[in-house]
Amino acid sequence: MRLDGSIPASIFNLSSLKAIVLGDNNLSGELPYISSVPNLEEIFLWGNHLSGNIPDSISNITKLKILELQRNSFSGLIPNALGNLQFLERLTLRSNHLTTKTSSNGWSFLDSLTKCRYLIHLDLSLNPLGGVLPPSISNLSISLLQFEATACKIRGNIPMEIGSLNNALALDLSVNELSGSIPTTIGRLKNIQLLDFSGNKLQGSIPHQLCGLKGLYKLSLATNELDGPLPVGLGDLIALRKLNFSSNKLHSSIPLSFWRLKDILEVDLSSNYFSGSLSLDIGNLKVIIHLDLSRNFLSSDIPSTFGSLHYLQVLLLSHNRLQGPIPESLGDMMSLAKLDLSNNNLSGVIPKSLERLLYLNSFDVSFNRLEGEIPKGGCLVNFTA
Repeated sequence: MRLDGSIPASIFNLSSLKAIVLGDNNLSGELPYISSVPNLEEIFLWGNHLSGNIPDSISNITKLKILELQRNSFSGLIPNALGNLQFLERLTLRSNHLTTKTSSNGWSFLDSLTKCRYLIHLDLSLNPLGGVLPPSISNLSISLLQFEATACKIRGNIPMEIGSLNNALALDLSVNELSGSIPTTIGRLKNIQLLDFSGNKLQGSIPHQLCGLKGLYKLSLATNELDGPLPVGLGDLIALRKLNFSSNKLHSSIPLSFWRLKDILEVDLSSNYFSGSLSLDIGNLKVIIHLDLSRNFLSSDIPSTFGSLHYLQVLLLSHNRLQGPIPESLGDMMSLAKLDLSNNNLSGVIPKSLERLLYLNSFDVSFNRLEGEIPKGGCLVNFTA
């Protein structure tokens, strides 16, 4: 059963109360005025239908450490009074209708949060904040581990001061209107594990300083306007498991060093201008499960070493200039579920070895120069020309 109705003001009169846990209910209405709750440390009101402003009086909860208001309908300005919560560790305002006062210096409330010296987690995502990221982001808590502001309508450049968040583990600024280049100071984020700038209007080349972030697990710069070659040092990111540079203007050949990422799980370089050949070293990616190189200008034969990628589930090579036969060794990719080789210059026949791919449910080799019949056995029995 889920609770409904409004939150009674009397709940904030309980002097011994340490936590309010009312997440994932059907509560509605506005937050009442809060006088003084001397021992309250945690508020979980996520996933309700609460609306109205976040009251300035919330700063009267002087010992508050956790405030989770995500997935509600709060509106109005994010109050500067949040900066008075000197013990605040987690602030989650995701998925509301909150805004902020903007100026040439950026968000005023962010300036106030620089007083929260214990802040570890800050999530502002999916609010129409607008404005620009202020240089004062460098003054956020040295304890800050996670900063998320996806889909907030942020415009302007990523400030150079972003590099001062040198203890951050996760930085997500995806799906905004950020422009300009990626600042080279990004190389100071030595502890970063997740970096997502996808879905913006970023330009210029990928800074080589990214290649010094040895703890990086996920890196996404997809759907921007980045150009230039891939940095040679990407192959040194030994912790990297997920990489997405799709839908940019990146060009040149894929450097041989890239195929040193032997522990990577997902790679998406689709919809760019990469050219040249696919290296035999692609077989080094022994644990990869998703590889998308479609919509480029790759022009070599398909390397036979693909056959050693036994965990690969999705292989997308369509809309390139690949030539030669489909290698028999593709039949050794025993986990393969989706194979798209369409719109290339492949020739010869479809190898019978593909009948061994027990999990294959999507297979496209259209718009090539193939001949002969589709093999009729195994997983190919239901496919037609």
